[in-house]
Amino acid sequence: MSEAFEALGINGPFLLSQVVNFLILFVVLRVALWKPLLQRIDERRERLRQEREDAEAAAELRAEVEAKREEMLDEAREEARKVVTKAQEQAETLMEQRIEEADEEAEEIKTRAREEAEEERNRILGEMRGEIASLATAAAQRIIGESLDEQRQRALVDSFFSGIREGQVEVLPAKMADLKGPVIVTSAIPLTEAEEDIVREELRDRIGRDVDLSFKVNPDVLGGLVLRAGDRVIDGSVVGQLERLQESLS
Repeated sequence: MSEAFEALGINGPFLLSQVVNFLILFVVLRVALWKPLLQRIDERRERLRQEREDAEAAAELRAEVEAKREEMLDEAREEARKVVTKAQEQAETLMEQRIEEADEEAEEIKTRAREEAEEERNRILGEMRGEIASLATAAAQRIIGESLDEQRQRALVDSFFSGIREGQVEVLPAKMADLKGPVIVTSAIPLTEAEEDIVREELRDRIGRDVDLSFKVNPDVLGGLVLRAGDRVIDGSVVGQLERLQESLS
């Protein structure tokens, strides 16, 4: 073998030493450098894999968080919308209540004003009853050409306005048992308490029972009384008598 190497110009022992040195270097490199390098490569690969998994997990977590955030935002928006809608409904309801209350208050004010005006008118008419009596007496004296004493003057005026003569209501029929429901009595000026009592007693005697009775004032009737019970009207007013007289003459 050595002769063949020598023929080829190769130094056998040197070649052998070089081979041995190479093998030794290879073993040393494999043990001292290659294995750690491979281990580091494996570790880096594992770290990269772990980082990729961590990144994917983080991305999934971010996606879940974002989805949860959007869900919470949607719920918050829906809740806010409901709150706003409810507030608007409450505001509208409150406004409607305020308008109704204002309308009711305005109607109450108008009703009170009408009642107060009617009371004031009745009070003035009541206070003017004496003056009216004096004027009516003066007119009667001029018409009949004789003087009337104060008692007779008062009786004439009272009977004119109240429709009551000698303690009886002139306009009432003898029997009124068929009269149903509450009765409204209208006079030109307010009746006195005594006159109202006479009307009440007369109605109770002729109807045969107690009557739900109310009194109203309407200067347009001029004098006398108008009784209304449901659809039935008993008109003993001066204006009613004048209208019937005009109809009879036409």
